Order: sequence, then C-alpha cells, then structure tokens
Amino acid sequence: MSLIHALVARGSVILAEHQAGKRNFSQATEKILSKIPPNDSKLTYVWEEYLFHYISEGGFTYLVMADDSAGRRMPFAFLADLQRKFVGAPSTSASLDTPAHGLQGSFGPTIAALMHTYNTAPPADALAQAQTELNQVKNIMVQNVEQILSRGERIELLVDKTDAMAGQATAFRRGARSVRRQMWWRNTKVVALCVLVALVFLWILVAQFCGAGLNQCSSKNQPEPASTS
Repeated sequence: MSLIHALVARGSVILAEHQAGKRNFSQATEKILSKIPPNDSKLTYVWEEYLFHYISEGGFTYLVMADDSAGRRMPFAFLADLQRKFVGAPSTSASLDTPAHGLQGSFGPTIAALMHTYNTAPPADALAQAQTELNQVKNIMVQNVEQILSRGERIELLVDKTDAMAGQATAFRRGARSVRRQMWWRNTKVVALCVLVALVFLWILVAQFCGAGLNQCSSKNQPEPASTS
C-alpha cells in the first residue's frame, strides 16, 4: 500500500487518525508534529524509507505517511481531499476544544475510507486529469486531421476520375468523327456502286435492241439515200 498512516491534528494534539499497516508509527508521527512550525506551510519529511507529507493551515495539520514509491503528487492530493472533508465536517466547529483523539469516533472512519480509496483506486489529480483531457483532444484532432486528409484524397480521386472522364469524352468525340467519316465514305462508295450497276444494267438493256456497239440503233436513225432516175 502507498499510504500507511494519516491524521488530523491541532498543533501537536492528534484529533483523529488511521493506520493502515500493522507497524506502529505513533512515536514517529508525534516527533514530526513537534517539528512542524505554527505558521501555514506545506512540506515533506524523510524518515527511513518513508515520507511524511503534511499541510498546515488555520491551526490544523493534515499529515500522511507514505512509501517513497508514492511520490508527492498523490499524497498531497489525499491531504487536500482530507482537508476539505475535515473543514466540511459538522464537528469542525467544536474541534478547538476537542481533546486528543476526541474526533476519532466521528472522523476516524472518514480518514480510513479516504485512505482505502487512494490506496486502491486513487482519483486522478488536476494535472493528470488535464493531461488526460489534453490527450483526448489530441486524439480528436488527429482523427479530424485524418478525416481531412481522407477527404482530400477523395477530392483528388474525384478530380482524377473527372480528368479521366474528360479524356474519355474527347476520345469518344474523336472516335465518333472517325466513324462518321468512315460511314460517309462507305455510303458514297455504295451510291457510286449503285450508279455504276444501274448504268451497266441500262447498257445491257439497250444492247439487246441496238447491239453491243449500239450500231443497229444508229443505222436506223440515218436517212436513206435519194434514188436517181
């Protein structure tokens, strides 16, 4: 566990406390309390492998003993939360005349519950919460940038498709003109062939009556010579 021993004191008088471990640190905490100045302060004392963090404000001291591995941020977040709960407790108004451990029955369970919360699932402090929110915003921005880039790729793809369609349309127009030209020449050839066939058919028809060289028809049209007596 990270938090081992926590208490609320008025000067050097302990009003309520809770110890999570089996080892008794009462002498150490009393010695630390005797060293805390009467003015408002916030400090950390080192004793063996343990750290004593405290907040002294308004004549009351909020102290917690923690492992060195807990650092400073989480224990001081615990002390700030402990101070808020103590100031908001109904028994605070009468705590100026309360004897030693006079609030153990009323506020001791609050210290125990708060220590259990911070030892098992400590709430995120303001800095960590701000960092989390910043990471969330960063992730959202990354997603937005990815969407923008994806949209840009789609626009570029649409432009490429438009250019391809324009090229296909140009090629289609060229092909249409070529086909139309080929059809015109084909129709012209068909008409010329039809005319030629008609001329040949006409020639064959006329040749049946006038001969192949059309000589018979021409001789019939010539005038007969006049007779002489």
